[in-house]
Amino acid sequence: MTKQFWWVNHKKTARQELEGGYLWSPRAEKNGYRSQFYDNMRRARPGDFVLSFANAAVGAVGIVTGFAVPCIKPEEFERVSTDWSREGWYLPVNWRGLRTRIRPKSIIGDLAPLLPTKYSPVNPSSGNGNEKAYLAEISEAVFDLVMTGQGDIPSSLLSKPLSSVDPTVLLDDIAERTIEHDSTIDETEKEQLVLARRGQGRFRAQLIDRYGKCIMTGVLEPALLVASHIKPWRVGKDAAERLDVNNGLLLSPHIDLLFDRGFITFSDAGDLLVSPAIDPQDIARLGITQSAIGTGCLPFSDKTKDYLQYHRDVVFVH
Repeated sequence: MTKQFWWVNHKKTARQELEGGYLWSPRAEKNGYRSQFYDNMRRARPGDFVLSFANAAVGAVGIVTGFAVPCIKPEEFERVSTDWSREGWYLPVNWRGLRTRIRPKSIIGDLAPLLPTKYSPVNPSSGNGNEKAYLAEISEAVFDLVMTGQGDIPSSLLSKPLSSVDPTVLLDDIAERTIEHDSTIDETEKEQLVLARRGQGRFRAQLIDRYGKCIMTGVLEPALLVASHIKPWRVGKDAAERLDVNNGLLLSPHIDLLFDRGFITFSDAGDLLVSPAIDPQDIARLGITQSAIGTGCLPFSDKTKDYLQYHRDVVFVH
């Protein structure tokens, strides 16, 4: 897949994102309208380069290390802005500071002709960051211009593994700690919520009772089955949603991994949908040849269909 290049304007959150190794954005504007700058979080791919612009200068470069996943707003953002919605996109990025901070104003004569005519991150006349611009796609020429004289930073980023930490595990850990410190939840419910994160407890028992086998492979052995959340556990709006049996599927481990990462999903009728982001040969190597769920596991409940719609819209890697 062709490498893409990005420019992020994140003055308010640059410190948190650079130190934390990520980017985070809401899924939509405050008024509910979609934003191309936020949609770009889903378009970014592992191996893409990102320029970090804050305080009138590009000061860091990063490499995307995974696909964007749904995530609630980081706690450290609460001190920055209360305007953003609770749920958004988390994009893991490995950052490195530049040797010399580059002010777009100082190179605007060369930069302006290379900027995108639509959804540009900076004003081609002033060099100031454009209002409401967050993650903007740029050309390789823009990236190369900004990186002139910076040495082998991109090469050194590429030499590191792209996925040293699984972001979904990290984000689940954060959500679990939040639950553990929530005084409004009693200890019994906390225990069930933590067990549900691990596919255990009442949540698992109810899924086994409902499906009895992996809905894709037909595997019956309980020890080989995973109680998987459709809407990820970490973004459940409350305890009821995290423990809702309608928000779960019983899957074999490799099917669960693909489903959890958004590389596969299911239609309401049980058809298997495979993400274009995964090599079809890898799907074949995993022995996945079925095109639909076994009829013994259908039909899905109406509530399960609602959760599947969320999975197709938000988790599935398009």
